[in-house]
Amino acid sequence: MKYLNTTHIKQMGIDWSQTIDTIKHAVNVLHKQDVAQPIKPYLRYRESSNRIIAMPAFVGGNINMAGIKWIASFPKNIQKQIPRAHSVTILNDADTGEPLCILNTALVSGIRTASVTGLIIQYYEQLNCLEDVTIGIIGYGPIGQLHLQMVTSILGDRISKVWLYDIAGIKEELIPENIKSRIEIVNNWEEAYLHSDVFITCTVSPNGYIDKKPKDRALLLNISLRDFKPEILNYAPSIIVDDWEEVCRENTDIELMHKQGGLQKEDTISITEIVCNNKMTTLPNDKPVLFNPMGMAIFDVAISTYYYRQSIENKIGTEMDE
Repeated sequence: MKYLNTTHIKQMGIDWSQTIDTIKHAVNVLHKQDVAQPIKPYLRYRESSNRIIAMPAFVGGNINMAGIKWIASFPKNIQKQIPRAHSVTILNDADTGEPLCILNTALVSGIRTASVTGLIIQYYEQLNCLEDVTIGIIGYGPIGQLHLQMVTSILGDRISKVWLYDIAGIKEELIPENIKSRIEIVNNWEEAYLHSDVFITCTVSPNGYIDKKPKDRALLLNISLRDFKPEILNYAPSIIVDDWEEVCRENTDIELMHKQGGLQKEDTISITEIVCNNKMTTLPNDKPVLFNPMGMAIFDVAISTYYYRQSIENKIGTEMDE
């Protein structure tokens, strides 16, 4: 069995075009229903803000792998100068159940998250062309940093400006050199929000606070899930989710929009409809679009499998005896 950690993943690097294509393939496999993915349970104890989530899944197609991600999120870890998230993924041979690989790193989970976002950005271009585009990112921890790397990779010179905001401040040494000249660190979320064509939340906020009108035609990527108030429905009627049953719970913005704003499953569009049924082109192109991904275990298995196979090809990682 192979063992991979953060150092091994960094050795292999991130090819965003490849990781986004991996997510796209997984969405197509989901559309064909060649997956198994039970609703993920949340383990909570003592401090209510802490959680450990079990995410098992099987993905068919060319991925053909089973696995489980066990991810802990302890928001107050940041005050202890340790990472908020800790993640371990185990991959099993889909035909025999044999354990093949342990990935002991939260980096793969972060790459999965940003790659899903990248796929939605690519499909959004069917609705509105992203040229001379402005980006806003609030929350600049590991997930925010990966999102900046991803959008820089897929949009490149088409980015004219990036506004960054983090309530705890931003260390400039964490900003990649190839985008630094187009970065402006701002003093509040409004500065990053009101003028962005693409706006990304990467915070650990427990409750929504964004209720102002966004820029016309903005793509709002609600990655951290608890940043928008239900009033956003007044401005962003087009709601995309990865999975309604997953995302409409656990006090997410979608659950609050459902309970307080009357949002129903049939009012939303799934990621499979975007990728496989060309639904992005049916949305009004003069209104903001809001994407809300709870995080799907099939995507974790898909990205973990990608890195497992890369590690074999590049002879990277540690072989473990039974």
